[in-house]
Amino acid sequence: MLSDLGDFDDYIEAQVHEWNAPGIGVCIVKDEKVIFTRGYGYRDYANRLPFLSSTLFPIASNTKLFTAIAAGILVEKGVLTFDQPIRDVVPSLRFYDKSLDAAVTLRDMLGHRTGVPRYDMILHRAEFSKKELFDRIRFMKPIAPFRSKLIYNNMMYEAVGHIIELLSGKSWDQFVRDEVLSPVGMPQTAFTIADMLAHPNHAVPFTERRDSEALWQTPYPELNWSSPAGSIVSSLDDMSRWLAVLINNGVMAGKKVIPEQILQATLAPGLAFPDPLGDVLGFEPEINSIYGMGRQTSSYRGHLLASHGGDLRAFHSQVSYLPSEKLGVVVFVIGDHCSMLRNAVGYNVYDRLLGLGESSSMDALREFHLKAKQNMRESRERVRPSAIPDTRPSHDLADYVGRYEHPAYGQLHISLNDFQLQFRFRQTKLPLHHYHYDRFDTDDDEAEGAWSMSFLTSPLGDIDRVSLWLDATDAVFVRIPDAPAPGVLKQLTGTYQAAFGARCAIKLRRDNQLMLHFPEAPAEVLTPLKGLQFRNPKWPQRTFEFVMENGRVAALRHWNSVAEFVLTRVENADSADTMEHEEPIAD
Repeated sequence: MLSDLGDFDDYIEAQVHEWNAPGIGVCIVKDEKVIFTRGYGYRDYANRLPFLSSTLFPIASNTKLFTAIAAGILVEKGVLTFDQPIRDVVPSLRFYDKSLDAAVTLRDMLGHRTGVPRYDMILHRAEFSKKELFDRIRFMKPIAPFRSKLIYNNMMYEAVGHIIELLSGKSWDQFVRDEVLSPVGMPQTAFTIADMLAHPNHAVPFTERRDSEALWQTPYPELNWSSPAGSIVSSLDDMSRWLAVLINNGVMAGKKVIPEQILQATLAPGLAFPDPLGDVLGFEPEINSIYGMGRQTSSYRGHLLASHGGDLRAFHSQVSYLPSEKLGVVVFVIGDHCSMLRNAVGYNVYDRLLGLGESSSMDALREFHLKAKQNMRESRERVRPSAIPDTRPSHDLADYVGRYEHPAYGQLHISLNDFQLQFRFRQTKLPLHHYHYDRFDTDDDEAEGAWSMSFLTSPLGDIDRVSLWLDATDAVFVRIPDAPAPGVLKQLTGTYQAAFGARCAIKLRRDNQLMLHFPEAPAEVLTPLKGLQFRNPKWPQRTFEFVMENGRVAALRHWNSVAEFVLTRVENADSADTMEHEEPIAD
């Protein structure tokens, strides 16, 4: 069969040259035998270090099948099920609403069938633990009816990884190593970019400049934690064994290392996997793509194909095989501009070894890439400012400074340096330029991209929110006020009385949250505004300010748009009105 590859070696060398690819690795497996392994170009373009079969490489979303199989092992052990509501077993998992809580199964999470969008920016340079990511699932609002369409979602895999930890008592990576990697025999495979960099033989991220063909070394992907959605790093040597196990339904050298029923479950058809390039290219190399769990099936020129891709900045992988022919290919590609080679190289292998006659897919993909790059270059050159001229920010720049928080994405920071606002979101730090009104933009940085944000005001006129377009949705971050110290808050508690006799009590919860209690009325939360000013988030036009006289709290001013009341602090009031106990924290 090796002879059937013909001039494949020369062909791939030519593609490396034509696509300006920094490096490519290819492995071909037939039955249980590795019939071809070779690296082309360089694993480190700057230092001209060769791409070897032992070179460690981030496989990105090809991690997902490892996670799906790990979850399947718990199903086989009777700890989980694929098709019962996942909250029956893991009640701490909460979705956006009760209908999802009652319906979502493990199969839905692994098959991208929840209707919840990607929310990938939650993972962007993430500083969250797996539990923190798990807890953020409840803030992810669906955009499609449940099980109506496939919407790829990395966060669901992060959640499944935490579920594996909760139910197995092991970390996700340790469970995968013990239950999958060790039985298969994958000693080089690791779980983080940091693990990869600790190994002397690793791939280095290079890609073309967006407006030229010059290659530059990009930052490494910020995946320094073990991610069930996409952090595994491996080599062609290890992935050839993985591919052989998949091809042979869990058997390696006559020994069953993964139960066949688990592998078959991951192949069971779920929802259609859309191919947005089909209409653009004018042809579809694969048709009828259906996602299972951690991989998909499709038809390639009349042959059943099982596959999954993986993409991180500058690193791209493809693991595919033909179940009936027991023939598979692993492809590693360095370079975003040549990422399409991860699919096209595999297609070429199948064309050759099945005697299908070489297709024109490689030429079509190359032509598409060149046109797309040229179009983007021209579009950037043609861009014209659309800002409304002669506008100013509504506030002094210092008023925009602060911390802002989104329940799912976490915090972003706005600071002021030499009369220019600075934007920081995790490790992304860029200067902000006034665009118009209360909109500020960053430059279009080649590594960090372009960011645009609009600041919003409360009914009282203060800057209290900032809106960013993230993950194809408008994400609003709410300003975190500088709260008084707990000791100061304690001084504010007590009973206050209006001139006409009505009383209220100010109490302090265990979480240092002030509560306002009027008789016969629901308690109100008071959130800090500035200084000793507070407001109720449900009625932001209502403001409360504690008045200090001679170092003591003397009164509480309460006003809205039509009236202002002053409530005088009552000294030595009945303990029933003052806070002599802690208010319980509501769930």
